[in-house]
Amino acid sequence: MSETIRRPGDTEGNRLDPWFGSYAARARNLRASEIRALFSVVSRPEVVSLAGGMPNLKDLPIAELAESAKQLILHHGAVAMQYGSGQGWEVLRERITEVMAYDGIVGADPDDVVVTTGSQQALDYVAELFIDPGDVVLAESPSYVGALGVFRARQADVVHVDMDQDGLIPEALEATIRGLKSRGRRVKFLYTIPNFHNPAGVTLSESRRALITRICLREGVLIVEDNPYGLLGFHSDPLPALASYCPEGVVYLGSFSKMFAPGFRIGWAYAPHAIRDKLVLASESAILSPSMVGQMAIAQYLSEYDWYGQVKQFRGMYQERCEAMLDALGEYMPDCRWTIPDGGFYTWVTLPEGLDAKSMLPRAVRGQVAYVSGTAFYYDGRGTDHMRLSFCYPTPEEIREGVRRLASVVNAEKELVEMFGAGFVPADAPSASSPLPPTPPEDPGPAPDAR
Repeated sequence: MSETIRRPGDTEGNRLDPWFGSYAARARNLRASEIRALFSVVSRPEVVSLAGGMPNLKDLPIAELAESAKQLILHHGAVAMQYGSGQGWEVLRERITEVMAYDGIVGADPDDVVVTTGSQQALDYVAELFIDPGDVVLAESPSYVGALGVFRARQADVVHVDMDQDGLIPEALEATIRGLKSRGRRVKFLYTIPNFHNPAGVTLSESRRALITRICLREGVLIVEDNPYGLLGFHSDPLPALASYCPEGVVYLGSFSKMFAPGFRIGWAYAPHAIRDKLVLASESAILSPSMVGQMAIAQYLSEYDWYGQVKQFRGMYQERCEAMLDALGEYMPDCRWTIPDGGFYTWVTLPEGLDAKSMLPRAVRGQVAYVSGTAFYYDGRGTDHMRLSFCYPTPEEIREGVRRLASVVNAEKELVEMFGAGFVPADAPSASSPLPPTPPEDPGPAPDAR
């Protein structure tokens, strides 16, 4: 007969987890992403998902890549299937410096590159190295949901800094830093996505880039520059990276997930040399070494294929989808406002006054369309009047139909608000503890916004 496990700290309120009393304090800050919670629902074929940030890979040369992988294993399998360096394979690090040159980071030393399992892992390493509980991290308002999850897990206090159509506002950044310092707060770094922002869809203007780096350097604030979408501009190559202005004050994060394919899970950090040393130690402690198979496959792709020509194909595809999204919004949802991206995957929609994107989401899923509520992108609960719409994965026809369905839901919500006032919740609405319709039992896999 088995006995019930009792651990120190157990109470009647946590019987479902007999190890509750053993967790570290920081484990209480781990929360499911709103996107992850939504993914199992929007994976249903009848739902048009404008939620996830999955890249569309239909234009990849799959047959050629399969043959390339075969040859890699046949001829270099003994190396590809073995452990590697905790810093990453030197050949790939050299190729990465060539990729970063398109972002204006010219002459980068491969020795200052650390290969990671996606740039999400690189961000987690940075947070591990710099954040003590209670430290302040600055982030744009709004900011990437995956980054906010990392900072919350490290028990940071995230302070949002205002942005507009030209990206982060330098004056707001400077005022925020000085205000925090005057109250004795420790500001560890600024986390920013300057190109085709997730979720806002805007790009930091060139005139602001040098100014923001100067402000942070003067105030002793490290910049963590996250650039997964930088090469996916619709009209031109990316503006110079912040790291090109101030390499000693920036940790630059890059990823092959959006410009190539996320399945390899290869990203990197380019950092000042002393920080690089600690990133390598963090990597060795966490995973010993990144996947050699993935690194060698990426390096081979960059060497043997016209990868930049492939990126240009992706640009055209995403531009077509973005135009379909903006045209549909203009036709079906003229009472809303939205950003106009020059690249990337997303537009940021402001709802009419009185509407709540989070409470409206279950009715949208019933209407067979999905989005991500703006609340996912704030640390402090804001964002109920916003939603992020993604145009990267659905076809233009699906995008148009999804926006049409969404417009029906928005119009119905407006009628309810006009009739009953803001905050009205229909009687059949799910409770806060069960915000979405029942989902299939199978695991949906990784959240589509993974870097």
